[in-house]
Amino acid sequence: MELTISQRMAAMQPSAIREIFKNMADPSIVPFAGGNPSPEAFPVKELQNISRIVFENNPVTALQYSVTEGYPQLREAAKQFANGREPGLSHPGDGIIITSGAQQAIDLAAKCLTDEGDTILCEDPSFIGALNAFRTCRVHLAGVPVEADGISLQGLEDAIKANPRAKLLYIIPNFQNPTGVTLSREKRQAVYDLCLRHGVAILEDNPYGDLRFSGSHVPAIKTLDTQGIVCYCGTFSKIISPGLRVGYAIAPQALLDKMVVAKQCSDVHTTVLSQIICCQFLQSCNMAGHLSTLQKLYRGKCSLMVQGMRQHMAKAEFTVPEGGFFLWCVLPKAVDPMAFVKAAGEAKVAVVPGSTFLPDETAPCTAVRLNFSAPSNQQITNGIERLGKVLDAFVR
Repeated sequence: MELTISQRMAAMQPSAIREIFKNMADPSIVPFAGGNPSPEAFPVKELQNISRIVFENNPVTALQYSVTEGYPQLREAAKQFANGREPGLSHPGDGIIITSGAQQAIDLAAKCLTDEGDTILCEDPSFIGALNAFRTCRVHLAGVPVEADGISLQGLEDAIKANPRAKLLYIIPNFQNPTGVTLSREKRQAVYDLCLRHGVAILEDNPYGDLRFSGSHVPAIKTLDTQGIVCYCGTFSKIISPGLRVGYAIAPQALLDKMVVAKQCSDVHTTVLSQIICCQFLQSCNMAGHLSTLQKLYRGKCSLMVQGMRQHMAKAEFTVPEGGFFLWCVLPKAVDPMAFVKAAGEAKVAVVPGSTFLPDETAPCTAVRLNFSAPSNQQITNGIERLGKVLDAFVR
């Protein structure tokens, strides 16, 4: 007997980025395709020491079942950390839930805020992990163009008016994945006001906000949320370890109550050991110094890639991010982006086609996303030089 796959999953395809990862074990391949933190960023010694102390002093708690909402001490530590970085982030009536990475927070929020047939508005392009999570909810995705200072306000208003069942806006305000752009302060207020006026909730995803290495801090949209319409997602994947799979959401308690129920159906609770390790790291380590080290590391890597792009990829247009992990490279119109990606692979450079990040997977896209966080400095230098030669072969 052949099993019948559900309609919600039948049309789903594996993440193109995850598929590329399978071919990146070859050390000769320059890994511009992923979104991993730098191996240099992991606080290995601190985590080794914390893990040892946990198993010496509190092994049963770390190995036992726990509450779905999250390890209580971590919930408090994460809330203090988030409010310390974003003063005024939590409002009266808000709570916090610990999730298995921000990816799960995004998934749970979408499940709790939308019904089949509703519309989720999102930046175009946007984070593939979120787009795929939304697709499993069987909603309609309406993309809104991204400009140099973030999402288009006119495009957002047009999308809201064109989609009466628009329930949710998913947005990455800081160093957006995949474009690297940052939503301006003025647009943040305008986005909030527009969504409030039309009854659209906001799912604010901020995985890279702590990794600003140039420019000035811009307050989160959640800090503006006087009416309880914003669900804020944060993560420790980019600043401590993605392998621990610890994220969180700060949102009105009524929404969190339903997210708790949804999480109980999914994984019961986030791994307790990972939660305790994160909690101890937040409480015992110099977070300001740690983040400063990460910012310096990624500032250097980004500068190296931008310098290489200006030297070898001048025929293309590209963003210069103020933080995060990515820059967005728009190829000349004469270049077939999929042919470019294939040729780059043959030159031992892995890049992701921009079409991967589109809400409408059939729409044309002449861009590729480049990651500067994971490759070594030598790989960045060599990889951009190789990409320049590939581009030159297309545009003489």
